Amino acid sequence: MVSKVLVAYGTTNGSTAQIAEAIADILRKEGLTVEAMPARSVTNLESFDAVVVGSGLYAGRWHKDARRFVRRYARELSRRPLWLFSSGPLDASASERDIPPVPGVGRTMIRLDAREHVTFGGRLEEGAKGFIARKIVSSGKGGDFRDFRQIEAWSARIGSELVKEPPSS
Repeated sequence: MVSKVLVAYGTTNGSTAQIAEAIADILRKEGLTVEAMPARSVTNLESFDAVVVGSGLYAGRWHKDARRFVRRYARELSRRPLWLFSSGPLDASASERDIPPVPGVGRTMIRLDAREHVTFGGRLEEGAKGFIARKIVSSGKGGDFRDFRQIEAWSARIGSELVKEPPSS
C-alpha cells in the first residue's frame, strides 16, 4: 500500500489551494497520509510514494510554480503514481463535460506518464490579485464555479487506487 501522498499546487488567489486541501482531506479519509503544500515549498519527493499536482490556469497555462515543480522533479514524478488537475473555467463547463488539459499540461502528462488529468471549475472573486483578474471580476464574469462533489469523487477514485497498490521505489 502507498503510505504517503503529496498534493502540490500552484495558485495566485487561493482557489486551487482550497481544491488541493479538499483532495488531501478525501485521500486522508481513504486511509492515506497526505501533505498538501504550495509547489514552490516542496524541497524533495523522497518521502512521498504518490503525487497529485494541480494549478490554476492563467491565460491557458499553469501557474509558474506548478510548471517549475514538474520540470524540477520530472525524473522523480515519472517514477511515482501521478495525477494532475487544473482549475480555471469561470463557468459550469467543467462540471458538464470533460475538458482536456491545455497543451502544456498535455505534454507534461505524456512526458511524466501521469495516470489522469481533470479540469475543475475555477473561482475568481472580488479582491483577486492581478490586473486581468480584477477586470474579469469587475465585468461580472467572476464567481465560484468549483464543484466539490466532482473534486471529492475524483479524489476518492485516486484514494481507492492507491490503497490497493504496492509502494513505488
